[in-house]
Formats: sequence, structure tokens, C-alpha cells
Amino acid sequence: QVQFVESGGGWGQAGGSLTLSCQASGGTFSPNAIGWYRQAPGKERRLVALIDSGANTEYAASVKGRFTISRDNTKNTVYLVMNSLKPEDTGVYYCNVFRAVLTGTAPPWGQGTQVTVST
Repeated sequence: QVQFVESGGGWGQAGGSLTLSCQASGGTFSPNAIGWYRQAPGKERRLVALIDSGANTEYAASVKGRFTISRDNTKNTVYLVMNSLKPEDTGVYYCNVFRAVLTGTAPPWGQGTQVTVST
């Protein structure tokens, strides 16, 4: 079964940048659309960015124009470059197979990586 390891989070300054990485192993990667999800304190996990097998991308309105998702299939890795950070971007970031999450058949979530944005 596919496994995910998220990394790259930490403390960021408002207006600054962070880059997250999601490395997958143990399952199919290239044919699948992969999403980045954020869980803020006391909130449900929500999709913030998506990239499909053809490298087409979609973003939540709150991050559009500031975040960029990309993938490197040779490394089984998806990235999220976060620019112009805001305190509202704070939360734990996870990655997973988009279609599997949508249909309730998602592989186990990884540990996630914490992002904290201060003013």
C-alpha cells in the first residue's frame, strides 16, 4: 500500500516563503492525481492544491496566486511552494491520492508537516 512522507514545514514569517515535499512509496504514483491538504487547529482537513497525471493544477481560492504545486515522477515526489505567507496558512499539511480521498478509500495519512506563520 502506498505511503506518504511530508517534510519541509516549520516557522515562516508573514510575507515569506516555505517549500513542502511529499514523497510517496509502496504503490502507484505516476497515474494518480495528488493533493495537498491542510488541517488548521479545530478545523477539518481541506484540499488546498491538486496536480493530476498530466501536471494540470487546481488551487483553493485562498491560496491561488500564492502557492504552486508541482511533481517529479522520477522521484515519486510532489512539491508545494508557498509564497506570500499569511497567518491563515497555519496548519498541518498532508498529501494523498485525490481520487481515493474523494471516494473514501484513501491510503493511511502520513504524519504531515506543521506550518506556522507569524506576523
